[in-house]
Amino acid sequence: MTDQTPEITDSHCHLDFPDFSHDLPNVVTRAQQAGVTRMVTICTKLKSEPQVRAIAEAFDPVFYAAGTHPMSAAEEPMATVEDLAALARHPKFVGIGETGLDYHYTADSAQIQQDSLRIHIAAARETGLPLIVHARAADEDMARILREEYRNGAYGCVMHCFSSGPALARAALELDFYLSMSGIAAFPRSQDLRDIFAIAPLDRILLETDAPYLAPPPHRGKRNEPAHTVHTGHVGADVFGLDYADFAARTQANFDRLFTKAARWRNAA
Repeated sequence: MTDQTPEITDSHCHLDFPDFSHDLPNVVTRAQQAGVTRMVTICTKLKSEPQVRAIAEAFDPVFYAAGTHPMSAAEEPMATVEDLAALARHPKFVGIGETGLDYHYTADSAQIQQDSLRIHIAAARETGLPLIVHARAADEDMARILREEYRNGAYGCVMHCFSSGPALARAALELDFYLSMSGIAAFPRSQDLRDIFAIAPLDRILLETDAPYLAPPPHRGKRNEPAHTVHTGHVGADVFGLDYADFAARTQANFDRLFTKAARWRNAA
């Protein structure tokens, strides 16, 4: 990274996945060279937390979060608030999740997913760390639960890899939650999604890759990695009518505001 390279953050990736097992140090280096100064790697099953934590401990730019992915909720032991709060004591543990609802493939476990989501929300509320939400084909239930739980006590939240409809976007934004822009927003056929982002407040936008998935053009169809956050960032800048450096700076400020623990680590470095 040169002094002129705008700094950005990949707020959601999966660096523990086998796709990165052979070249992870190079992946982190390429990200830094592209201006991606921070990455949050996400643990989707609590039994994998030690491996994900080890990655965050090995690489200074990498932070981590942990939870039970909704597609695994019926197969994994139900997390507890105490479990998640204990993990949150680690200095580089910066978020709760990913959790959420996914009815696209796993609608049969809807009630278990909802129970798990509410536990993760309670943990976010108790720890003060942001909730990281996965939502797919469950917009109505997701909006309802987020609102119900917010009435029980405020919490911070990012709708990771947001690709849902405008109603869920409005529900999230009304609660002052954040929408995260992934490579999906850069796909040529995603104009409807870009239109949703365009009417959102700029101070509620984050960037992510969801690597190794959802690589944006010109890497679509290949393994995604944190360095490719830059490509989505350029699309986001176009959506908001900003130059890339300005958009990157705004998303950095947004990340710092939501992921306060990661921001404090950075400021202390």
